[in-house]
Amino acid sequence: MYSFQKQILTMNALEEEALKYHMEGRPGKTEVVPTKPHANQKDLALAYSPGVAYPCLEIEKNPYDAYKYTNKGNLVAVISNGTAVLGLGNIGALASKPVMEGKALLFKIFAGIDSFDIEVDEENPDKFIETVKAISKTFGGINLEDIKAPESFEIETRVKAECDIPVMHDDQHGTAIISGAALLNALEIQGKKIGEVKLVVNGAGAAAISCTKLYIRLGVKPENVIMCDSKGVLRADRTDINKYKQEFVTNQDVHSLEEAMKGADVFLGLSVADVLTPEMVLSMAPKPIVFALANPNPEISYDLIHSTRQDVIFATGRSDYPNQVNNVLGFPYIFRGALDCHASAITEEMKVAATYAIAALAKEPVPESVLEVYGLKELSFGPEYILPKPFDPRLLYKVSPAVAQGAMLSGVAANPIRDWEEYDRFLHTVLK
Repeated sequence: MYSFQKQILTMNALEEEALKYHMEGRPGKTEVVPTKPHANQKDLALAYSPGVAYPCLEIEKNPYDAYKYTNKGNLVAVISNGTAVLGLGNIGALASKPVMEGKALLFKIFAGIDSFDIEVDEENPDKFIETVKAISKTFGGINLEDIKAPESFEIETRVKAECDIPVMHDDQHGTAIISGAALLNALEIQGKKIGEVKLVVNGAGAAAISCTKLYIRLGVKPENVIMCDSKGVLRADRTDINKYKQEFVTNQDVHSLEEAMKGADVFLGLSVADVLTPEMVLSMAPKPIVFALANPNPEISYDLIHSTRQDVIFATGRSDYPNQVNNVLGFPYIFRGALDCHASAITEEMKVAATYAIAALAKEPVPESVLEVYGLKELSFGPEYILPKPFDPRLLYKVSPAVAQGAMLSGVAANPIRDWEEYDRFLHTVLK
């Protein structure tokens, strides 16, 4: 009882502190700041009438000049309808605004990218897509956020096809990229080959499907994947599976998560809390990898899994445990690289490049400045450090160039980077 009461008190204190944080001073978390002189009449004549007409006419003649004369090249829209807000569900567009403001804040502090949060009060996919398409010319990139499946698949696919700027539903691809990097490193530590592992996925929503697709692109064999939804294993003989799940049906004679877990090397959970039992974990292959990414509480707790097996590598979405799969390791730097080469899309090559860059950074010595932020004396590549920490500044300098290079290799970079040393110097200035 004491422990329960203490937890309630802690949550009440957090609630009070969070509300105060958002309310005090200027409400919200972001503001617009001028970037040009505005102290006198001449400045205003240049900024607005009559001087503003000249860049307008240049852009009319050549739309690409919008990157030259406006903030388009450093501006991302964070767009949501609030139908699948992490841990909160369908709370609506307006209630999702603090989350989208927070995403805009992260873009700025980690990658120097300006961002507007846009909450669209529309659940109809056609109308939502039309709205996003209509405003897309304002931006250099679009970060779709917290949109429920299966509508999120259609929305992202069509917005990508109908807009000429990079578009990414971060709930899908951000989770895939970060967990993909974690998978590469965990497999290396456990001494397993990606082409040989048996993967069990619990959850068949947008994030789970995107993660599985990326894992397959990284080398997991499709025939070694078993995916479960709330009704059990996605089997070929089921008649209630939508077109997005059909890609992952299996002919194996397994019907339940419990059966699927026997001999599994890797478990990926994007489902519900406490669905994974100690017995299931014990039935896995030697040196298993468990990514329990349900939020706010994972599919199995940190303490329980480590009391069950000592040879497991475990990751969650929580910041209070080692190996946090946190999308902030990816999206600021992915969009930074995409914006800087004026990419027209975020391609599979760009996502894979980001995955390998994040994985590689975890193997490098950790700077003292990062240790200080987390109050640590040491940190090195191993079972409880398979991903870089979110406040590692090197993410900007490692991931963004990899993404830009991926854009160039996949032919979507309208402004290819020619001088990589100069680009590195630029990246070292964007946060100053």
